[in-house]
Amino acid sequence: MYDARIDELRTGLDRRYAAQWRRLREQCDWYRTQTPPTEHPSASITYFGPAAANLALAFRLTGNEGYRAEAARWISAAIGFPHWGKAHLPDHDLDAGWLLHGLSLASTWLGDDFELAGELRAKLELQGSRLYEYAVESEGSWWSSSYWQNHNWICYTGLAAAGYALGRTEWTDRARSNFATVIELLPADGSDMEGVVYWRYGVPWLATYLDLLQDQEGLDWWKRCPFLENTFSYRLQQCAPGFEENIDHGDCHDRRSGHSVALYRKLASAYRIGEAQWLANTVSERFFWREAYASGVKPGVMPEAYLELLWYDDSLAPVDPARSAPLSAYFPDLGLVTARTGWDDEATMVSFKAAPGGGHQAWETSHKLDRERGWDTLSAGHHHPDAGSFVLTSRGAFLAVDEGYSNRKRAGDHNLILVDGQGFADEDRYHVYKGIPYERQAELVDVLAVDGMAHATARIAAMYAPELGIKRLDRTLVFTPAGRVVLLDHCAADSPRDWTLLLHADWPIEYGEEIALRSGSAQAWVRLHTPLDVEPDVTEVEANPTSSTPSLRLTRTMHTLRATARHTPTASLLTTIEPTSALHPTPPTARPHPIPHGHAITFADETVFLPDTDGRLVVTAADLADRHAITIGAGSRSPAGEGPTPGDCDGLAIRAIIQTPTHRITVPVAATR
Repeated sequence: MYDARIDELRTGLDRRYAAQWRRLREQCDWYRTQTPPTEHPSASITYFGPAAANLALAFRLTGNEGYRAEAARWISAAIGFPHWGKAHLPDHDLDAGWLLHGLSLASTWLGDDFELAGELRAKLELQGSRLYEYAVESEGSWWSSSYWQNHNWICYTGLAAAGYALGRTEWTDRARSNFATVIELLPADGSDMEGVVYWRYGVPWLATYLDLLQDQEGLDWWKRCPFLENTFSYRLQQCAPGFEENIDHGDCHDRRSGHSVALYRKLASAYRIGEAQWLANTVSERFFWREAYASGVKPGVMPEAYLELLWYDDSLAPVDPARSAPLSAYFPDLGLVTARTGWDDEATMVSFKAAPGGGHQAWETSHKLDRERGWDTLSAGHHHPDAGSFVLTSRGAFLAVDEGYSNRKRAGDHNLILVDGQGFADEDRYHVYKGIPYERQAELVDVLAVDGMAHATARIAAMYAPELGIKRLDRTLVFTPAGRVVLLDHCAADSPRDWTLLLHADWPIEYGEEIALRSGSAQAWVRLHTPLDVEPDVTEVEANPTSSTPSLRLTRTMHTLRATARHTPTASLLTTIEPTSALHPTPPTARPHPIPHGHAITFADETVFLPDTDGRLVVTAADLADRHAITIGAGSRSPAGEGPTPGDCDGLAIRAIIQTPTHRITVPVAATR
């Protein structure tokens, strides 16, 4: 496998590929200091796969028999395990997929004269047969037909690698058929419902399979997969300012497990993405070792050394995203909108989302497949009940935070609205979207994301229990070019309810004359412009992030603001969040401004206008005092008293106006998906 590529690499190990070769040999040196277990541990053994691949590639490149002897030590232990995987689906899940891939590569790279060649091929035959038979027998359930998630990609890539190594065409044919479906069904915008941490864990396997397919069968499927072509943009826009940490929607073990240098290299090469090359360089030079030791994801980044070398293309120049990437972005399939004041460490950023379980494409397609075939395909267990929630970071710290990883997922663990103390229907379990009605969908509409500004409305009423009688629960979030957040929650039910706004933080929230979120060098003033009962709370979250290691526990404590409009059938909750420095804070400036119809919030140098519960927004010329402002965006109907503005289009109503010293941005009514 990869014969031509290995020959090319061999000639440049001391020149073109010196840095990548150093990474590989240092990783092999680390293996030499470890003692692989001789009995299957209770925890995952996925790391045996890349260990074998790293050592075998080092041997193939150099002919150094020491690498082959070390590979034999690790491979011997893996062969000795009667089953691959112990606590969860032995032989039939991730452990088997990881080991089949890595040991199949090792089998071809170590050669027929390798001392364990016969035993290794026999073990690959046994484990490959077990995995293949399970895939056939379980079709329509679990990972065999769960096209949108990492277990499918890992297990079928492992099966394909073993099939190529052993000449088992029925295995490679089944893997090819699976991935032909996968690349057709994944969202074209590149967004991943499993979140950034599982993106870095699972998506490299999509690239690994396409790479294997091209090497072994000469089939170039890269352009057939718009998901892979666009997924770097999704990952980039989920970088917190400064690039090191990640926004943690979905199941995220932590905020430092989001980078894969190897995958960045492959996406950069396959799609000529200079920004991916830049981020790979930056992670390698600045963030790699911190992620290696702080990451909660196993096996983690260190074992990817062999892929970093195989996938590096030095012909592509790096491009700094700060010079090329937009400050605002929208991913319609996941209903995800992001905006930031910049890419530097001190910048402020928001990430806001609302979509059906798994995203629009997975939701629609899985229901269609399940209905037609009697299958269960969605498997969106890593997608949280977080429609309408947001994450806010500033000055290198997280201010409004997400829960991270959880097994019993609840809307109340997110920055959302509780109704009579209740979150989404059928929550408080691992897979909150499993078996729920097709109609229970959230959506993000009226989206405008441009030049570091964002406006979007999450419609989430359908996510709550029908007996609550919720007729409307619409959350509009505005992120201004200066980095301020305005939230407007329009709530309505057929009888009086308690409507509780939740805001979670890492550190205790300060309550006094002003409410303040503080973390590190960052601070944010929170003002509630609606009369609400405010009380502090503490939210505890616990998770076991891997079924292969039952004893592992992650715990998280969040400090929670609860602000409630009590016993009313309707409520409009207007909230502002103003980031500032915790070391040199400036006073809050947000204040409501009366207008004929709608809501207006004025900051020191920005004003945000939003419609009332009837959708009316009437603004007089006096309210728009800055006569030098210009209008950005699609067509809108001019505010009362205002002359025609650029982009006018009769018949469309305004959803919002955001006015800054240099711009007037109008958001037209435009349901967007």
